[in-house]
Amino acid sequence: MVNLGKDSGEHSAADLPEAVVDCALYEDGGRIPGRVGLGRILDRIDPGVGRFAWIGLYEPTAEQLQRVADAFDLHPLAVEDAVHAHQRPKLERYGDTLFLVLKTIVYCDHEEITPTSEIVDTGEIMVFAGPGFAITVRHGSAPALDVVRRQLEADPHQLGHGPAAVLHAVADMVVDHYLEVADHFRTDIETLESEVFSPDKPMDPARIYQLKRELMEFRRAVVPLAGPLQRLASGNLPDIPADVTAYLRDVADHQQRAGDTISNLDELITGILNATIAQLSVQQNSDMRKISAMAALIAVPTMVVGVYGMNFDHMPELTWRYGYPAVLTVIVVACTLIYRALRRNKWL
Repeated sequence: MVNLGKDSGEHSAADLPEAVVDCALYEDGGRIPGRVGLGRILDRIDPGVGRFAWIGLYEPTAEQLQRVADAFDLHPLAVEDAVHAHQRPKLERYGDTLFLVLKTIVYCDHEEITPTSEIVDTGEIMVFAGPGFAITVRHGSAPALDVVRRQLEADPHQLGHGPAAVLHAVADMVVDHYLEVADHFRTDIETLESEVFSPDKPMDPARIYQLKRELMEFRRAVVPLAGPLQRLASGNLPDIPADVTAYLRDVADHQQRAGDTISNLDELITGILNATIAQLSVQQNSDMRKISAMAALIAVPTMVVGVYGMNFDHMPELTWRYGYPAVLTVIVVACTLIYRALRRNKWL
């Protein structure tokens, strides 16, 4: 319940916390001109006639968010989550206020994947939706919501559904970004896949593992959101109009697509990693066979010269005129036969 008894009177936008990015009143699907302070908003919001406030904040401090929380009587647990961030995607209901936590994903451009590449950056958006108000709180690399706000303001019919429309628009934007990031991941995986089977240079497994780690970070943002979106789209929440519920079902479907895509990409990366490890094993086996073959070739002359290096008195070959060339001939013939046998068995 909005506390209309606080901050009453005519106040300008100057009484808003510094973290406020935008603050506006909406009525009948349109924005009331101007940017007003908390006092005027509290006096003028009226859910009964379709008038509500949308306040957008970016990384507010505890004191800044508490001012807004006191004005709109937000639950302390939700306020604590909104200040500290690093929350798991979830949906909570405190009285007549819905509190939705969304993890945002931003794809980081890079020329190539290295063992230390940062591929995705995560942020958070929290949405408070109650009677007569919607409050959005962004943290980290969460994208700005000015585009979402403009799109809603350009659609009076959708905006006329009130705070539930804001909640849907924010969730829709976040989930659409999931699908875009998934496409970028697919491109990265296809690049690595082509490099794995390239004869030019061996693939470093650390690069593949880094991509897998970043994909897991992506998964942690997307998969847990399935439950909250299903609840929003179930039609069992009286705060969500039936028209908005239909749109939320579409968002839930897109989230499911993103989750399925991540699972498929994870399987592809695992396959690439296994192929790389198998190639390294094959290469190591080939190297060991070559080393063994060279050792076999060296062993014959080593053995022969070792025998004749003992210098015993009664070794008739030592005084034979053709002993030296005969021994060399034996060594050459033996090494040739071994070499041909190794080549025939593809050890060399």
